[in-house]
Amino acid sequence: MVPDPLATPVQRRIAHLDMDAFYASVELLRYPELRGLPVVIGGGDNAQPCTLEDGTRLFSRLRGYVGRGVITTSTYEARALGVFSAMGTMKAAQLAPDAILLPVDFAAYRHYSRLFKAAVARVAPCIEDRGIDEIYIDLSDLPEPTLPLAQRIKEAVEQATGLSCSIGISPNKLLSKIASDLDKPNGLTIIGPGDLQRRIWPLPVAKVNGIGPKANVKLAAIGIHTIADLAKAPADLLQEHFGLTYARWLMNVAQGIDDRRVVTHSEPKSISRETTFERDLHVTRDRPALSQVFLRLCTQLESDLLRKGYVGRTIGIKLRFDDFRTVTRDLTLPAYTRDAGVIHRAAGQCLKRITLDHRIRLLGVRVGSLLPGTHVAKEAQLQEPRQLSLY
Repeated sequence: MVPDPLATPVQRRIAHLDMDAFYASVELLRYPELRGLPVVIGGGDNAQPCTLEDGTRLFSRLRGYVGRGVITTSTYEARALGVFSAMGTMKAAQLAPDAILLPVDFAAYRHYSRLFKAAVARVAPCIEDRGIDEIYIDLSDLPEPTLPLAQRIKEAVEQATGLSCSIGISPNKLLSKIASDLDKPNGLTIIGPGDLQRRIWPLPVAKVNGIGPKANVKLAAIGIHTIADLAKAPADLLQEHFGLTYARWLMNVAQGIDDRRVVTHSEPKSISRETTFERDLHVTRDRPALSQVFLRLCTQLESDLLRKGYVGRTIGIKLRFDDFRTVTRDLTLPAYTRDAGVIHRAAGQCLKRITLDHRIRLLGVRVGSLLPGTHVAKEAQLQEPRQLSLY
């Protein structure tokens, strides 16, 4: 019998489950002929595959792409060519011109997200939802040994979705998050005694969730490149460059210390929708296009709020101009709402407080100060007519 590395009476067992190249993997279920090929997700409707009379499907390629789109995700074959999420599509086209380009289908991704989370919950119900493709799972109170339990979770996900996932398991969320990425795709990594020094310390500090690009640059400037370097760094050096609170957190990170619990339910603070335009839009000449997108974002927000069961009072607008300057404005309504017309009217009032002196690169709308809809009387919600203009 294989000993369980986490089998002690007081030892927590926290798993982090991350779906493998989630959006791309969902698309490969739909288009199995693309398996093994470099595929990127992030095209618009013009990237929709065309089906010929004989059933043959024709796909768009990155070659010749013109626009300012951003890659949402990519298959591992595309990543081997240097194409990763958040990369500009034109840059991706230079690296992998023959890669297949597919449009984003969030409705399908949400469907498979619900499927895999429900499958996990039937095996291990203590789950913290961290987004469309990842969750934390507290396994501490389950009697089954760690390895077979994790294998059973992976099998449940595959049976429910046809997709693979990677799981990291350790005594805490910090190490499990790192571990789930170590053996992708379809990985299962358990961090037990001695594995902190052996498997975690050699990694770059950027692998730690919470050490962003700016902190990474500052750490490199003082000679800290790996988690092992961080573990050896003097406390006063870290405090000098990062302040007391962040320095203390960095020291705990290096020793694998993290006391955060798995939170099975938390209320969101806000819900937002935004879009980056293929070209910068002129406030006057492109007003019809801006108005159409503006209304669509508000309508999508209404659907998001209805689906998630929330209403909100604070309505905000976000603009990014062609000089990359970002401006936000918001206002608080006298009553809670989820109605698209009310959101549209309030966001339009926010727009009037912004000087529109440049072309617009990004437009976003946000609803904050959320409450569950059941907590707010229906008659207290604002009901206003929808408007179709930008303002």
